Amino acid sequence: MLSEKVDQMMEWSSRRSVVRMNGDKFRRFVKAPPRNYSVIVMFTALQPQRQCSVCRQANEEYQVLANSWRYSSAFSNKLFFTVVDYDEGADVFQQLNMNSAPTFMHFPAKGKPKRADTFDLQRIGFASEQLAKWIADRTDVQIRVFRPPNYSGTIALALLVSLVGGLLYLRRNNLEFIYNKTGWAMAALCVVFAMTSGQMWNHIRGPPYAHKNPQNGQVSYIHGSSQAQFVAESHIILLLNAAITMGMVLLNEAATSKGDVGKRRIICLVGLGLVVFFFSFLLSIFRSKYHGYPYSFLIK
Repeated sequence: MLSEKVDQMMEWSSRRSVVRMNGDKFRRFVKAPPRNYSVIVMFTALQPQRQCSVCRQANEEYQVLANSWRYSSAFSNKLFFTVVDYDEGADVFQQLNMNSAPTFMHFPAKGKPKRADTFDLQRIGFASEQLAKWIADRTDVQIRVFRPPNYSGTIALALLVSLVGGLLYLRRNNLEFIYNKTGWAMAALCVVFAMTSGQMWNHIRGPPYAHKNPQNGQVSYIHGSSQAQFVAESHIILLLNAAITMGMVLLNEAATSKGDVGKRRIICLVGLGLVVFFFSFLLSIFRSKYHGYPYSFLIK
């Protein structure tokens, strides 16, 4: 029985790096003994009617990782990558009391899965490199991730350089705009907003854009933990910081300009309103992520 199971898994893996499984295959080749190999299972919902964009993104990273293992010189019958789709194995989801997707689990060669055998996707993200590190911790199998070449960044950089070079060439007789303080200030603010909103964290960790509850269909754009965030959350924080900054600029303009008093008063009130309202919103998000934080302002 064991040799037959190993041979069958090797045959499937030779065709596809990720073996698709239904309920019967899962119970026979993953749950039932004997088994001397580890299995990584991605529980997901890839059918279009499920509208799970996070599942598709996680599946792409999972495929990269599985291909890196399948076509490496270290490939062996000690580790296999599989996937269980909800529409093909709903009974497996019920058996494991699983109510969210995607979820990654490791089923060790001996014994039952422990808590650490479930990948902490919400905190770490689903990048192939993070999955490989988790697999190494659980199985001692080292996987070097090989990604297919992506020239989009190089092409975008080349286009940007060409655009800037063309603009400078056309304006070569009048380069005063290079010394425009307002332009440089706006560019600096854009960089600051991007960094303070967590864009670099998103790039490193690869979190999902948002989370959709499969039970009630409710979409969450703000992560409930202080240890993680969604991509949509960083966009919201960026807009809030920009609105607060705009309010501060208007307050400064109202205080330093020498125009009509009535107009300055209106600018002051608008700037104050922007700062108060959006800072209250920002503080409420902080309060919802850091449970027990005692302070709030206007919005709870």
